[in-house]
Amino acid sequence: MPSNPKLGLIAGNGKFPFLVLEAARAQGLDVVVAAIKEETFPDIQQHGASAVYWLSLGELSKLIDTFKQEGVSRAVMAGQVKHKQIFSSIKPDWKLAKMLLSLGTRNTDSLIGAVAKVLAEEGITLESSTALLEPLLAKPGVLTRRAPSEAETRDIAYGRAVASRLAEFDIGQTVVIAESACVAVEAMEGTDATIERAGALMRSLEGDASTLSRSLTVVKISKPNQDMRFDVPVIGLKTIQTMVRAGAACLAIDSGKCLLLEGDAIREQADAAGITIIAA
Repeated sequence: MPSNPKLGLIAGNGKFPFLVLEAARAQGLDVVVAAIKEETFPDIQQHGASAVYWLSLGELSKLIDTFKQEGVSRAVMAGQVKHKQIFSSIKPDWKLAKMLLSLGTRNTDSLIGAVAKVLAEEGITLESSTALLEPLLAKPGVLTRRAPSEAETRDIAYGRAVASRLAEFDIGQTVVIAESACVAVEAMEGTDATIERAGALMRSLEGDASTLSRSLTVVKISKPNQDMRFDVPVIGLKTIQTMVRAGAACLAIDSGKCLLLEGDAIREQADAAGITIIAA
């Protein structure tokens, strides 16, 4: 990253923002956090940021004013912002409302891409948060003790084919497969909710004469032209815990484009549960 010592962090939910904050501070950067009231964990304030400002999702003008006041000209986004929040709970200010009206589609790329453009017009460059967390990007190969079975390998291949077509339209990046049948597709609800839904569907078949295996394979891919500045695919311990509850035993991700937020702890928990993780 450039030498400017002050960095703006637009923080969503989860542990991702905390990791970015810690990595930036380790590099000697002063970090100004714009915490999203509807999403960010409250204890972000106890992690050494030079300043933390709480903003609502709709307050784009306030975000810009805050960063300018703090002398921030570079920023990163980290952490999930639930898509349904964008369309339900926010009250957009005039700048965000104007931006929303200009959009042809309202998927993740168009929404956050438009925000990035507005920030750039105001002299604030949005950069890739993964530049600070490269050691946490998935390396290619089997990441756990157990490798995928032949059946799981077939499900991965099918899941990648399905997910890649969905990703072209920026609908979602995760699909859940059972015996080459697509059980669930991610939309606005997010990865973990998609896995939960697939598990619930399979449980609803218990006692029925079903030809589907109860073991699920989760495939999470990056978009064809993944913009690493935002909406970066991430896997955390919560994802593994969700897979366990849902009866999913295999996880396939993209190497170099998916962050393993808790690193070795994810592998250890997956191994303990008999889950295989493979990156390609």
